[in-house]
Order: sequence, then C-alpha cells, then structure tokens
Amino acid sequence: MARFTRTDVIVRMRETGIIPIFYHKDIETCRNVIKASFAGGLKVFEFTNRGDFAHEVFSELNKWAEKEVPELIMGVGSVVDAGTTSLYIQLGANFIVSPLLNADMARVCNRRKILWTPGCGSVSETSYAEELGADIIKIFPGSSVGGPDFIKSVKGPCPWTSLMPTGGVEPTIENLKSWYDAGAVCVGMGSNLVTKDIIAKKDWDGLSEKIATTLKIVQTLRKK
Repeated sequence: MARFTRTDVIVRMRETGIIPIFYHKDIETCRNVIKASFAGGLKVFEFTNRGDFAHEVFSELNKWAEKEVPELIMGVGSVVDAGTTSLYIQLGANFIVSPLLNADMARVCNRRKILWTPGCGSVSETSYAEELGADIIKIFPGSSVGGPDFIKSVKGPCPWTSLMPTGGVEPTIENLKSWYDAGAVCVGMGSNLVTKDIIAKKDWDGLSEKIATTLKIVQTLRKK
C-alpha cells in the first residue's frame, strides 16, 4: 500500500522539479543510486519497469527505502497496462508513470488514489488524460514531439495543464532553462543524469554532487 497520498506526490514533484529515472537488475546498485539521489536533494524516485523480474527488484527496494530513506517517495515508470499497474500498487508504488495513455490504468490508479502520469504527445491526448484524472502529464518522448515548443503550444490554450517532459532533458543550464521557460512543472531525467560511466565507476559521491548541482540550477531558474 502506498505510504504517500496522491497530493503528497504532486506537491513533492512540483517542489523538487527533477524526477530521476533509473533501473538496474542489481539491487545494491539501485540502492546506491537512490542514496546518492536522496543525498543530492531529490525526494522522489522513479524506478523503471524494465527487464525480467523488475517487480521483484522494486519490491525489495521499496521495503529497504521505507527503513533507510523514509522521506523518499518511490514510484514506477514504463508501465503500459492495468495488470502491471495493479501489481506495482500492491508492492507499494506511490505513483505510476507510463509512456502512453491507457484509460484502464487510470481507473486502477483512481480507485486507489494513486497518482497516474500518462505519456502524451498531442493536445487531444493531454486533454483526454486530464478528463481521466491525470494531474501531471508526461510529455514523451519530449525532444521528439516538439521539445519545449510543444509545451508552449499546449500551455497556450490549456494554461492549467501540468507537463513533465522526459526524453531529451539534460542537466545543463541551457537545456533546463528551455524546458522551464516553456512551462514545464518538473522534468524526468534518466541516463543523462545517472550515466553509464557513473555506474561503471560506482562514483556515488560524484552522482550526489551532480544531482545537487543540477537541483541548484533548477531552483535558480524557477526564481527568475
């Protein structure tokens, strides 16, 4: 059962501004990435549903996180159907992120008051997602559906829509400025934040510093 309410998750996502996205089959590697993310200032973490037995990895991670980093909000991404949504909710996911728009997933999440963040690539999709109860909508793949200009185009006629681009987001001032200036409520970052080189070198302190620096960039941009 989720430890955080849907409102808790929305508020934390908005406050933090960055959602790290990560998967690794090795649980200890995942733990180190989570600890580094938390130490760097990120209080929301999206575990990617990828690879065989990913749900078993998440189950162990979530139990561990509850004891070691109880303030961290753990959720799951790359979920594409209602059955998998139900599975992860039973394992304690506090939010569900999808690369696509699936109404059956919305119904499952709404019944349990779990934040559902579907992936959309058009104004019609974002509008339908909101009709189904989506509070924050994932723009995916962000760089391929129009980048920051797409967000501007959606926010024009629909200023109430909260958008989170994923794909094409980089931990640089120039890139992050373009997304936030366009109206993004937060951004999702995967391999551009947690790089293969960092994982290979097990440079957890370096990852924590990188995340802290990126978070400061976001905080500075939001003050302008």
